[in-house]
Amino acid sequence: MAGFRRGAVQANGVRFATIEAGDGPLVLCLHGFPDHAYSFRHQLPALAAARFRAVAPFMRGYAPTEIPPDGRYQSAVLAQDTLALIDALGYSSASIFGHDWGAIAANGAAILAPEKVSKLATAAVPHGPSVLNAFLSDYDQQRRSWYMFFFQSPFADAAVAHDNFRFIERLWQDWSPGWHYPAEEMTALKETFGAPGVLQAALGYYRATLNPANQDPALAEIQTQISMSPVTVPSLVFHGARDGCMSVDLLEGMEALFPAGLRKVVVEEAGHFLHQEKPDEVNRILIEFLRKPVSS
Repeated sequence: MAGFRRGAVQANGVRFATIEAGDGPLVLCLHGFPDHAYSFRHQLPALAAARFRAVAPFMRGYAPTEIPPDGRYQSAVLAQDTLALIDALGYSSASIFGHDWGAIAANGAAILAPEKVSKLATAAVPHGPSVLNAFLSDYDQQRRSWYMFFFQSPFADAAVAHDNFRFIERLWQDWSPGWHYPAEEMTALKETFGAPGVLQAALGYYRATLNPANQDPALAEIQTQISMSPVTVPSLVFHGARDGCMSVDLLEGMEALFPAGLRKVVVEEAGHFLHQEKPDEVNRILIEFLRKPVSS
């Protein structure tokens, strides 16, 4: 896709490919699943026009970023990647906008090194005990999250890739019902997932989450820390009212873990990919939040 500067940086032992726009304070945009850096194609130009440098890396394992040689994909590593990317891009601190897995990485980074995260915005995956509790006790959320459990199976690799990744199309439709996404965006996304090793890497995020055998014991303390600890930087969370992946009800009580303040924005007529579905609304609120001075 044209219009963005492309680059690459070495961070946390992985060479990350990036797309970016603008110059100024850094806003790091972190994508989720099943997605890639072009998820932020609407945000990068808007942030650049607002005089930020907006950088969207392809997350670890997502081509053209490298497949990590150690095969680690747990959320503690994603948080470390985020902090390392800030350094590698030449900044001492940054604002972060994370969607889905990117939200998990962003929250983790803000917990591990709040001095490096000036503002935090996330979308589609809330932070806190409500999510874990829902996996254990909420049938409706368990039904929404069926894919996470399916991904533990060796059959998932073939099933997701079957019929030119038709599985990914169906997830987008289920998670953002009624959204008519551009066909060329799905084509580009399938090209990312069709690159060698990418599908296995993407599924590795889920396999590391639900199977402790796929987690690095050396990161156990950090993993526990980022799971439930408070986020002590000014924060904004978006959620689509029609999200078919993560219930909007999971936002309830989230502010208890955000002592520096949390603004919750429910985007009506939008689902899981709300920043692509309603970019004008999301961009307006995001830029307003990033520009607002931090209260002392």
